[in-house]
Amino acid sequence: MRDHAPLRYAADHYDQVIPVYCFDPRHFGTTMFDLPKMSSIRARFLRESVQDLRDSVQDLGADLVVRRGRPEDILPELVRQTGANEVLQFQEIGGEEEDVETAVEDALRDTGATPGFFWGKTLYHIDDVPFDGPDDIPKVYTNFRKAVEKKSTVRPTLDAPDSLLPLPEDLNPGSIPTLDELGFDDDGTVDERGVLPFRGGESRGHDRIDEYIWRGDFLKKYKATRNGLLGANYSAKFSAWLAHGCITPRQIHEEVERYEDQRVDNKSTYWMKFELIWRDFFSYVTWKAGERLFRPGGINGNDIDWRYYDKSFERWAAGTTGIPFVDANMRELNRTGYMSNRGRQNVASMLSQSLKLDWRMGAAYFESRLVDYDVASNWGNWAYNSRVGNDPRARYFNIVKQAKRYDENGEYVRYWLPELADVPDKYVHEPHRMSHEQQKKYGCVLGADYPKPVVDLDKTYQRIRNERG
Repeated sequence: MRDHAPLRYAADHYDQVIPVYCFDPRHFGTTMFDLPKMSSIRARFLRESVQDLRDSVQDLGADLVVRRGRPEDILPELVRQTGANEVLQFQEIGGEEEDVETAVEDALRDTGATPGFFWGKTLYHIDDVPFDGPDDIPKVYTNFRKAVEKKSTVRPTLDAPDSLLPLPEDLNPGSIPTLDELGFDDDGTVDERGVLPFRGGESRGHDRIDEYIWRGDFLKKYKATRNGLLGANYSAKFSAWLAHGCITPRQIHEEVERYEDQRVDNKSTYWMKFELIWRDFFSYVTWKAGERLFRPGGINGNDIDWRYYDKSFERWAAGTTGIPFVDANMRELNRTGYMSNRGRQNVASMLSQSLKLDWRMGAAYFESRLVDYDVASNWGNWAYNSRVGNDPRARYFNIVKQAKRYDENGEYVRYWLPELADVPDKYVHEPHRMSHEQQKKYGCVLGADYPKPVVDLDKTYQRIRNERG
């Protein structure tokens, strides 16, 4: 409701505003490689977000119209029923999203209603960035960041309307479908070990901002703690609410600047803005790349001889690779819908670099599992970590070295891999280095209690170095 440009415009220009949300069946189908497009965890978060939106609209005196179906089918029908003059919505990026927008525009042509699209996904508005169209977007993040920081400003946030008129009497608001009606067999319950319960909705999103920045006062140490792995507050974890449009990057930026004025202005507060600009970068890169982002060679069209679906992918997805840091992160993802940024980089490197599986399989799997799935952030980051994105270096992660740096005593891997509970710190990230006698002593026999490694990481690193010259 807050900082919502289409709603603000509608309320300022029309007496009657009819808020609508469509549960598009395409969101609950399958994605690339026949993987589910959405998990029950994200579906639950979505339902909670829509319910919270309905509650907020009702508080203003109206109601949220909820429908199940394709927007290009639903919206013209509502226009004819209500005599609406305009259909206003946020503009999206990504091939599938743009296809829906085009279909909506086509479907509205003979209704008399004009479609209107507003840009609201990014921190910096598309009309304010110092680039002459998508082809001018820099290939490198640093160049993008310096340009927007120097030449652009962040627009102020928008207030929600004070009130809205009730819906027309003959317009049925409709019900929010249950998870079962959406095709899910479970209730989307998150493993209690998750870093946060991730309850959907604008109300909880703003509460999380207040909780992290103000009540907990965690922002002042964000740069030092952001690579943590356990607990709610090592990082902000605003991403799920951002991805669903419950909060906006401008609202976060506004709170950070208020915090700098009232409490602390330091490297950590800047780093929160720095990360918001990273999010912008991937949005604008996706806008620039279009369908190229979703091809095997990615943005750069790199000719890489990818391997495709095999048992190593199944082991990666299930968290049974025999590489503890990868397995712990994947099990956290599967059971909670969330994974730290540090984990995402390492498991992506494992799949695309060490296993040499088509990076899009990993990106599609993340799409199916993440509670904070965002097309630009997800696919952009996967391309970035798979030698087909905007990183000028042929990068890879030394996973064990990363694990020892960010999970020095193995607390995180033991948390998600209880079979390693008694393995000494020396071996917790490389249990395959234990002798058979040590494996029996510490209750972690490889091939029985915990898997043998799916691949020799050191050999894959050598192969990667040879490939890049």
